[in-house]
Amino acid sequence: MPSISLILRDQLAATPAGRLPFAQVMELALYHPEHGYYGAGPRRIGRQGDFFTSVSVGPLFGKLLAMRALQEWQALGEPEDFTIIEQGAHDGQLAEDVLNAIGDKPVRYLIVEPNPRYREAQTKRLGDRVQWAESLAALQTGPKHAFFLCNELPDAFPVHLVRWCGERWRELFVEEGGPGAFRLVTDDFSRPELAEEAKRLPHDLEPGHTLEINLAMLVWIRDLARTAFHGAIFIADYGLDAEEFFTSSRVEGTLRRYKDHRMDGNVLEDLGECDLTTHINFTRLIVEAECLGLTKSEYDLQGRVLGRMALPWLKSLEGLPPDTGLMRQFQTLTHPAFMGRSFRCLTLGKPARH
Repeated sequence: MPSISLILRDQLAATPAGRLPFAQVMELALYHPEHGYYGAGPRRIGRQGDFFTSVSVGPLFGKLLAMRALQEWQALGEPEDFTIIEQGAHDGQLAEDVLNAIGDKPVRYLIVEPNPRYREAQTKRLGDRVQWAESLAALQTGPKHAFFLCNELPDAFPVHLVRWCGERWRELFVEEGGPGAFRLVTDDFSRPELAEEAKRLPHDLEPGHTLEINLAMLVWIRDLARTAFHGAIFIADYGLDAEEFFTSSRVEGTLRRYKDHRMDGNVLEDLGECDLTTHINFTRLIVEAECLGLTKSEYDLQGRVLGRMALPWLKSLEGLPPDTGLMRQFQTLTHPAFMGRSFRCLTLGKPARH
């Protein structure tokens, strides 16, 4: 039996009810420091890994983000302390792509990374070209001007699962379901914050409709709002607007596991050996961000956002022989049949914290 399953079985046995909220199980499966899917160190991404990302397509994604960061730097008056801040930097590939595109512009780069194994991999790739912070809390005193970016970060936060039972929403918990197996069962909410979030959900769905509530995403955007910098926040991820979660096609929710480029809903199998991920609720994220004083500058499908960002680069290519590799990357990132429709991008304006 995989190590995470053994650890989870011991944890379940130690609880009075023999069950844990799914969020705790997802956190264990993904972030256990020795056996978690992400906790043990950077995973192989791309053709040889379990999934593709915009970064694994090639360096064009980083080039476009570098162009957007420089636009923000110029809009702020080219301040000397301007810093590109990245969270969820994995092995540092995106940082390298952005820095290579930035060139000799006097812009700093900082990675928010608490995991020493990831910092080791990032240091190996990037050397002294970047600085590090262990958490967003470390940025409450500076830098004062920044462009924050993250690619596929909130979708990997542990989520609570809730199910409509015909009269009310209830939480889904994990318990043992036989030798080496686990199952989901409903019970009352484990946290008052979860009960409050559930009040936002509709009460006219078919019984059995299952949804994810990403409390960790709300904590994250609140922490991000408390940082000192003035500038912009760029979030790229796969997600939906609130009403899209409530359609009959989403009756089982969006939680999925990925392994070897195959996706399924068997999220309690092979724990620690597979990626677990959900679509983020962009509507809820935007509402929370605006309550915190952040402003929505742009929100759209990734294909449209990157297409607009790429216009200066595309115009610069007029009259030149096409670089087939870069144009292939552009098509993969923006075409609706590839990543252009499945991913969305949100840009938030951030005032200085007083």
